[in-house]
Amino acid sequence: MKTWKLTIEYDGTKYSGWQEQTNARTVQGQLRKAAEDFLGVEVDLHGAGRTDAGVHARAQVAHLRASAKRVPPVDRLLRALNERLPSDVCVIDVEEADSSFHARTDALARTYVYQISKRRTAFFKKYVWWVREPLDVAAMAQAARMLIGRHTFVCFRAADPSRPDDSTIVVVEDAGVDLDGDLILFRITASHFLWRMVRRVVGVLVRLGKGELSVQDFAGLLEGRANPSLDVAAWTAPASGLFLERVEYPAKRPLRRGR
Repeated sequence: MKTWKLTIEYDGTKYSGWQEQTNARTVQGQLRKAAEDFLGVEVDLHGAGRTDAGVHARAQVAHLRASAKRVPPVDRLLRALNERLPSDVCVIDVEEADSSFHARTDALARTYVYQISKRRTAFFKKYVWWVREPLDVAAMAQAARMLIGRHTFVCFRAADPSRPDDSTIVVVEDAGVDLDGDLILFRITASHFLWRMVRRVVGVLVRLGKGELSVQDFAGLLEGRANPSLDVAAWTAPASGLFLERVEYPAKRPLRRGR
């Protein structure tokens, strides 16, 4: 049994998310198809996290395990996978990994970035949320910093039928809002995320930036106090602006790498 660590980027626009589903086109499904076609055997393939339909990744991580008769060098595996993948999915790095490596359970932290455009754009509509109204970026940044620490995100999650018993407590290592030209960038790092948590946080931050709710309202939601007048679910930000930016693991020297 051979194990590889894959780093993948993808445009999630045309996919029903990362995770394989019956009768749906997914990134994991495309990657599995490419790997099994090249290796000629069934493979074990798992990602570091599930991205929703329409969400993108700059550096998703997955482990690939297979009992192939002939073990290809990492650079050959990388080329072979990319030759078989559609143009909106690309393996950008392959490493030989220890047999115990697991992309999800070994991950220490995940970082997501959400891109809000302050203007209409002809080129990047699939990768931003264009908010027409002026936003108070300083107020949004103040609220974003309040996310750092241990909080209950019960007001920001969508019920996940596949994980009904998941705790709503999340420890956020870092969060902030920055300006980059015409883009407002919200970035958040945590050990894990609840279903649609990031998009709902962004939706609330935008409402705050518009002046439609206060920092105190935001603090109440962050303390788990639901407010019937604040329809957080309806404010969920579009998937188009969200990217899985990176996944962090304990420092370990790769056995062999191909790029």
